[in-house]
Amino acid sequence: RNCALAENVFDLTNKSILVTGGSGSFGSAFIEYLLVHTAARRIVVYSRDEHKQHELAQILENSAQRLRFFIGDVRDVKRLSVAMRGVDYVVHAAALKHVTIAEYNPMECIHTNIMGAENVVNAALQNGVRRVISLSTDKAANPINLYGASKLASDKVMVSSNGLSGDIGTRFSVVRYGNVLGSRGSVIPFFQKLIADGAISLPITNPEMTRFWITLPQAVSFVLSCFGMMGGGEIFVPKLPSANILDLTKALAPDIRTEIIGVRPGEKLHEVLLTKDDSRHSIELDDRYIVEPEFVFWEKNRKPLEDTRPVIKDFQYDSLSNVWRLSLEDLRSLLETVES
Repeated sequence: RNCALAENVFDLTNKSILVTGGSGSFGSAFIEYLLVHTAARRIVVYSRDEHKQHELAQILENSAQRLRFFIGDVRDVKRLSVAMRGVDYVVHAAALKHVTIAEYNPMECIHTNIMGAENVVNAALQNGVRRVISLSTDKAANPINLYGASKLASDKVMVSSNGLSGDIGTRFSVVRYGNVLGSRGSVIPFFQKLIADGAISLPITNPEMTRFWITLPQAVSFVLSCFGMMGGGEIFVPKLPSANILDLTKALAPDIRTEIIGVRPGEKLHEVLLTKDDSRHSIELDDRYIVEPEFVFWEKNRKPLEDTRPVIKDFQYDSLSNVWRLSLEDLRSLLETVES
């Protein structure tokens, strides 16, 4: 089993696409994929980290003629508007994502994740962008921390903005998925560094904790496939495996003991990708769930999809009850794909 890996890449021939957070883990992987697998005319890297942009530019120097690098923050709507001139498609991946940092710096999280989303919407509308996909997180479903709450607000901004596009025709949708295996700041590189440094134990918050997992190539391919499906207003959720955090440490280092340090502020034991309330207006395909919006604009924008079916009544898609669980062998195989 696998989440969506788009065999038919969304056609970007001679089109321009901008990625906010373009020098981050997802952004750089997405841009590299576009360069290899699409005929996009111009790919705009928009981020505020000049060092990461410089490193990415060096890695991709053979494709420099198709790349444009913009230093800018999603908090700056004027800079966003300049960067989006002539852009057809936008992937909004920029966000403050660390749970504990957001808890301690709440207004910074709000300015970037919520007001930044509004700025992306306004810049897209000003420039007549065709389609915008915003990346969300499982923490936005029934959120208990500020990061999740800010991403829920961002998702609401994106979905409702379809009602603002009018004759402009810009469409906004959301992709919501779980932890990205091996991304910067995730637990796996942290564990790998401890192991490489000779740690005698690995800290875990709770041995019962579970999480959804997706690889970077899967996330990239899934986002591209959603561009071809979106009518505007949907939240696309890939069907993913989940794993116990204790099993993850065993797969990484079976001979190293674990130390339970307790759940951190704002942290859940188990994550949710689709809530019971979402399920009332959700459909599914073999590889994904789609949360449909409840606004009047939806019927006008809707592109009927084939082979969809409603989800069962009171369905909740969470990492604990998920029937697709990764075994130790599965985890070891996945971890081999992640560079230490």
